[in-house]
Amino acid sequence: MLSRTADHLFWMARYIERAENTARVLDVAHRSALLPDDNDGIDARLWYAPLNICGSADGYEEKYGVVESAKVTHYMALDPENHSSIYSSLMLARENARAVRGAITSEMWEIINSMWLDLRRMLPNLDQFRLEGFFDWVKERSHLFRGVTLGTILKDDALYFIRLGTFLERADNTARILDVKYHILLPSVQDVGGAADYYQWGALLNSVSALEAYRKIYRVSISPMRVAELLILRADMPRSLHACLNEVDATLEVINGTTGLEARRLAGELHAALHFTRIEDVFNHGLHEYLTDFLDRTQALSSEINHAYLSMKDDLSSTIRPDRFQLQIQ
Repeated sequence: MLSRTADHLFWMARYIERAENTARVLDVAHRSALLPDDNDGIDARLWYAPLNICGSADGYEEKYGVVESAKVTHYMALDPENHSSIYSSLMLARENARAVRGAITSEMWEIINSMWLDLRRMLPNLDQFRLEGFFDWVKERSHLFRGVTLGTILKDDALYFIRLGTFLERADNTARILDVKYHILLPSVQDVGGAADYYQWGALLNSVSALEAYRKIYRVSISPMRVAELLILRADMPRSLHACLNEVDATLEVINGTTGLEARRLAGELHAALHFTRIEDVFNHGLHEYLTDFLDRTQALSSEINHAYLSMKDDLSSTIRPDRFQLQIQ
């Protein structure tokens, strides 16, 4: 497969996954905003969190300044100037798909193309009071695209690069959500174990479709350590870091090739660490430090995959998500 074709497929998948992840983050933020809270500044912290998760805080502050719910929602959902917005992600997914129209199936193209056209038709009627249904629509269309992909495409290199993009983006997002919740959304130490803390951890599980899985596995009240274990180390949880690296490592082994030796080494190291780590070790080391290191290593892995397999061009792939945000935690 040509490296340029692989590049388009990889980023097509990442942008679809990114649109879904952004919809999940905003959906949880809107639901969390309905929770009564007497703490001063909670609204600002709540709405700054989605910007941090998606690495869009600097761009937002430059454009809008003060954090407000309606502005944050518009910037992350519909602003074409924000390369991580749902609007931009779906547009770039379609552009990448159009560039490799012959490498994907007709059904895949129809889903992506109709998703973009439907979004354009919906734009005039979208506002902050109708966005909850919009977030569900984005998630459903993303699920539909993945289902159509697995049901129609040949199991060849095209599918492998699509899976690489999907699971690298998913791992990145899960780590960001967990890191931000642990250090930003919690209003104060006194709230640990309280009603607000319980709701926020439940909202986090909802954001990655893991609440039902948590109840099935643990059958106890929600606790930070168990949530972290589910989203980091459980290989049977579809959006966990371990499950995502299972897919990335296996896919790189199938792609093989002499140019990808370093990428496979990095993926293997990261996968082995997740496979053999205990959650007690993660918390002893520090959850924030662990997740920061994970994000750095996945960024290095993504760069190595790009170097080994993908084309180095300055058009579509240059509009990737900004560098990972740096949390200033004392």
